[in-house]
Amino acid sequence: MHAPGEIGIAFAKDEKTQQVHHLQRYFGAEPGQPLGQSDAGFLRDFLSRETGAHGYNRGVRDAQAVLAARLDDVQDAPCPLEQPVEGGR
Repeated sequence: MHAPGEIGIAFAKDEKTQQVHHLQRYFGAEPGQPLGQSDAGFLRDFLSRETGAHGYNRGVRDAQAVLAARLDDVQDAPCPLEQPVEGGR
């Protein structure tokens, strides 16, 4: 749960642990840049707070674009439920 006014994405404990390990591995690959578990956790929390909402919003916009394209396809397709009537539609 986030504090009032705090923006971020909530992750499960195992997801947070995996993200921390990824950060540690990344920084460990950089010469002279080791990152301890606590520092990696603080960095993960910071990145989630500062960039999480941007990533989430991008995902929402991408999903809306996909749905809009699918709705256009549905609207343009003939409806198989329509029944023929005399004299036109």
